[in-house]
Amino acid sequence: MLFIKKSLFTTFFIIVAATGVALGLKAAVGVGAWDAFSQATSTVTGIKVGTFSMMMNLSCVLVQLVILKKDFKLISFLQIFMAILLGFFVNIVFYEVLASVIIDSYLINMAIYISSLLVIIMAVALIMSINFLSFPLEAACMAIATKTRLKFGTIRQLVDVFSIIGALLIAVSFQNPIPVREGTVIGMLLFGPMIAWFIPRFQPLVKKLGLVE
Repeated sequence: MLFIKKSLFTTFFIIVAATGVALGLKAAVGVGAWDAFSQATSTVTGIKVGTFSMMMNLSCVLVQLVILKKDFKLISFLQIFMAILLGFFVNIVFYEVLASVIIDSYLINMAIYISSLLVIIMAVALIMSINFLSFPLEAACMAIATKTRLKFGTIRQLVDVFSIIGALLIAVSFQNPIPVREGTVIGMLLFGPMIAWFIPRFQPLVKKLGLVE
């Protein structure tokens, strides 16, 4: 019963997070490093941004399998479901629900981006607070950390750095709009600290809901 409750809870907030990602993409004032790389690659290849993000997250699961081998937990295969669900709903919201929405005001777009960032942060914090599944990227970084002398935080920051470099190189090489903007910087500054701030504040709530033992 607890497994089902955690699964439904995680599924709901993955959809919420996907909606936040799509809103951030629509605001077009810069997105997180990982999403910026997806967006830059999507523009060049024609692959939908959610689909490419799905492919990258699935590759993160593969990285874990290669590194951890027999230590890869059976429940961690649910990360495949997470990756597919997240990418699927990013595509639906961004390419269908928000397709006809046009906002010319920079201030409104920035307000939308900040709101989307808060939605993503809260959704991720809630998922992490029940200690059920990790997002594929974070789980892959943790797997690398267990096999190297590098700290998890260092590896996660390096992923962001290389994602931004990759996004810039792709955009400049193909003379496409650069997805790395002020929103990217804001996201990098706020995401980690706010996740850390929200998790302990959400833990009493998830305990009350019977989502942690």
